[in-house]
Amino acid sequence: MTFFDPTLLILLALAALGIVSHNNTITVAILVLLIIRLTPLNHFFPWVEKQGLTLGIIILTIGVMAPIASGTISASGVMHSFLSWKSLLAILIGIVVSWLGGRGVSLMSHQPSVVAGLLVGTVMGAALFRGVPVGPLIAAGLLSLLIGKV
Repeated sequence: MTFFDPTLLILLALAALGIVSHNNTITVAILVLLIIRLTPLNHFFPWVEKQGLTLGIIILTIGVMAPIASGTISASGVMHSFLSWKSLLAILIGIVVSWLGGRGVSLMSHQPSVVAGLLVGTVMGAALFRGVPVGPLIAAGLLSLLIGKV
């Protein structure tokens, strides 16, 4: 009797999509998940599901803040960001995106039925359109605006 694992097939298809589209971020993430799934490390999935988003946001924030911490962007450069209309617009957009991300986290925790669609759409967008797979939270925030739920 053969055992068919549709989840494994989905992960392999997404990894293939990452490889074909030359999106290393998607490919590495999916391959790490496959390794966890197919080895005794699979007992870590509850921790990954619970803490993975927080850990990812921490790592992303470290990467974004590194130029300030290293001095590549000086304190005066940060202060000057309040003087240019482009920088002020960037600050405003950053505020809106952060707010959308917060709504997205709330929506994803209260309506888990939308999570699969958001994840598949984000991975496909990253793989097919050279995007970056940071979109599920923002996508969920935009979805929350459209469907009126939080």
